[in-house]
Amino acid sequence: MKKVCLLLPNGFEAVEASVFTDVIGWNGEEGDGSTELVTVGTRKELTCTWNFTVIPEKVLSEVTVEEFDALALPGGFETAGFYEDAFRSDVLAFIREFDRQGKIIASICVGALVIGKSGVLEGRNATTYNLNGRKRQMQLAAMGANVQPDQPIVIDKNIITSYNPATAFDVAFTLLESLTSKKNTDNVKRLMGFLS
Repeated sequence: MKKVCLLLPNGFEAVEASVFTDVIGWNGEEGDGSTELVTVGTRKELTCTWNFTVIPEKVLSEVTVEEFDALALPGGFETAGFYEDAFRSDVLAFIREFDRQGKIIASICVGALVIGKSGVLEGRNATTYNLNGRKRQMQLAAMGANVQPDQPIVIDKNIITSYNPATAFDVAFTLLESLTSKKNTDNVKRLMGFLS
């Protein structure tokens, strides 16, 4: 069984987290059954960007990197406290350890800034939110990443980054394919209505 840690800082975007729960969940139920997802929060109760309250299964202090095969990280909004929570030292250390072990790290939109803040994108290709004057892409570049400004999804070794919420399902399917196979992922896409 391949286990995915869905890391949820306070202020995350619910839609960006839900694609991981749905794609991994659909695979567990209707695909090859080889994956499961565990929601891991930075606190016991989280408030999403638009005031949706979530209670994760576990908090970060209760898990180790060794328990998981992959890390999934949604983005969030500064005004909702996302960066304040996501840039905590324990979050950044958790990401560094996933990378040190060569495990898959998949992020959506500004989730890439958290990976960048951890230092593991130094000299590596990545992207993040591409609109609003590309402010977030410039921020990621200042963290040492080689920003690919016009690529919706960028994969550099074990790290997947994307440039806005519209890429969310594609990132989740890319993660599933990395954990299983293209054939299985295409089957899940078909069952979910993404392929005819």
